[in-house]
Amino acid sequence: MSVEGGAGEPLSDSQKREIAVWFLTNAPAGEIHYVAKDVRALLGDDAVYEAAAAEAFPEYNKAHLVSLELPDRSGDIIIATYGELDRNNYLDPRTAQVATVDHIKQTCTKLRPAADEELPSAYIEEFRSALDVELSKYVAEAYPKGVCAVYCTSGKDIEGPGADFGFAVVISAAKRSPQNFCNGSWRSIWTMDFNYELQFVDIKGKIQVDAHYFEEGNVQLDTNIDCKDSTIMQSPDDCAVSITNIIRHHESEYLSSLEESYLNLSDATFKDLRRKLPVTRTLFPWHNTLAFSLTRDLAKELALGK
Repeated sequence: MSVEGGAGEPLSDSQKREIAVWFLTNAPAGEIHYVAKDVRALLGDDAVYEAAAAEAFPEYNKAHLVSLELPDRSGDIIIATYGELDRNNYLDPRTAQVATVDHIKQTCTKLRPAADEELPSAYIEEFRSALDVELSKYVAEAYPKGVCAVYCTSGKDIEGPGADFGFAVVISAAKRSPQNFCNGSWRSIWTMDFNYELQFVDIKGKIQVDAHYFEEGNVQLDTNIDCKDSTIMQSPDDCAVSITNIIRHHESEYLSSLEESYLNLSDATFKDLRRKLPVTRTLFPWHNTLAFSLTRDLAKELALGK
């Protein structure tokens, strides 16, 4: 990487590393290894590349909620901040195991049972596992190859009724089709605070959708939305059903809005752009792209799973 800095000065190794980290962490969903290959070639310095990769890959994996198959094939683990015990070890709350992760290779290398102090109490686990069961049913119906996890974020040592606690729900789904020049991902994070005194559950969510279509061009969809809702605090099973229905409602509604946006794309959409038409002088074929298909298919699959 021979780009020069200010006043004609060549970039230092530190500056090169920072630039490389930026490109790696901003790679489209599912494409960091393609970007890494080019970054490594441009740098021409393995030491600088390895330093950049060691910093960028963990952040990318957590930001994109990358899921990895567990070594014992008992399921998938999501690389999420909520399950992070340290830089390379992540808790899978469903199987009560801790996986050691190779972030750069995006694989799990080791697996061990979680220690008692890493797990919630039996009382909290009753609520957590009930929600995990209902959520898993919903995700299996709504998102092909989607994965989910429920983490206890506060109050994990509570032994019985009388105190507040919190959960985080993470949903990750992806559609990879690089041979057809298209990749996409769905990520949603829902946090819920259980207030015992008010017998109330406050729910907040953030949904992120990315799609990248790169045949003879570079078109990306990068959108997100924040949601709020609530429900009453009930038994673990009833809470699980109520919370899952709320998540289903908001996600279904958002998918429908995305599909409608695609269907309503018209010439007016491009009025504020610098160039109304691409250099080919033809409108971009939105309806024929896999980026459109991703959103449309997800919407249909979610509708069928209601």
